[in-house]
Amino acid sequence: MARRAKAPAKRGRTVSNFSKVPSGELLTLLDFVRYAVSRFVEAKLVFAHGTTDPVAEAAFLVCETLHLHPDQFETFATARVTAREAKAILEVIARRVTSRKPAAYLVNKIYLRGLPFYVDERVIVPRSFIGDDGGSLIEDPGSVKHVLDLCTGSGCLAVLAARSFPQARIDAVDISKDALSVAARNIADYGLGERIKLHRGDLFGPIGEARYDLIISNPPYVDAEGMAELPRECRAEPKLALDGGADGLDVVRRILKEARRHLTSQGGLLCEIGRGREVLESAFPQLPLLWLDTEDSEGEVFWVGAADL
Repeated sequence: MARRAKAPAKRGRTVSNFSKVPSGELLTLLDFVRYAVSRFVEAKLVFAHGTTDPVAEAAFLVCETLHLHPDQFETFATARVTAREAKAILEVIARRVTSRKPAAYLVNKIYLRGLPFYVDERVIVPRSFIGDDGGSLIEDPGSVKHVLDLCTGSGCLAVLAARSFPQARIDAVDISKDALSVAARNIADYGLGERIKLHRGDLFGPIGEARYDLIISNPPYVDAEGMAELPRECRAEPKLALDGGADGLDVVRRILKEARRHLTSQGGLLCEIGRGREVLESAFPQLPLLWLDTEDSEGEVFWVGAADL
C-alpha cells in the first residue's frame, strides 16, 4: 500500500531549490537520516516500494550509499561519515526528491525476506507478501519437487522458492524479455541457474503440459481506478507489471481458469491480488479460498488446492 509523507505548511521555499548543506553541519548517519526525512516529508513523497514511511526509506538509502546492510544501521547510527560519503548521501537524497523514482531504483537494490535483489526500471520493485507465511502450508518442504512462478519479474519469488524447497526445480515465466534479464541476474547471483529455468511467454503458454506441486504468482492486479491514481513513484514502474484491467483481476481469472491442469493432485496455487478480495470472492463464490494474513497485509494473498479448482 502506498503511503504519502505528510508535510507541514510551506514556509516560502520549494523542495526543488533547497540549498546545499554546508560542510560539517551533518555529521553522523542519524543526522543524515533526520535530514532526509525532513526533505521527504517536505516533498510529500510516497512510500510503496519496500519501505512504508520516510524514516525507513531514509535509513535504507543512507545504509545502501555507505555499503551497509540495513540491519547495521543501529550499530553505526552515531558514527561520523567522511566528506566524500556525505556528498554521496546528499546526492541520493536529492535524486529521490527531484526524480520521485523509487529508492530501490536509485541504488539498484531491494530486500525481500532479508535477502538483497538487484532491480532497475525494467521490473517492478518487489514487495510481495507471498512467502511471509506461505511456507507454513507445506508440511514437508522436501516433498515439493516442482514449482512454477508465474509473472516472475525480477525472479525474487523463484529464488525464495528455491531456498524454501531445497529439492524443487523451479520454472519461472514472464512475458517481458527485459524482466527476464533482471531475473537471470538475480538467479545467477544466488547460484541457482541449475535449479531455476526461465521461460518467456504468456502465463502457462511456455510450459506445455507440465504439472507442479506448487504454483506461485504475484500477477498484475491494479484496477483501472488505481492505475489512474498511481503516484509518480509507481508510474516509474513498468505498466505491464501493474495493470490488471478494469477490476484488477484480468490475469488472475486466467490463472484460476488454467491452474488446475498444471497442478499435481495434492498441489496448490498461492497468489497475491492486492485489494481485490471482495471482487474475487464475488466472481468465484464456489472457491474455498484460504486467505493468508501477515503482519503487514490482510486478505491480499490466497491459497487454493488443486482439488478445489
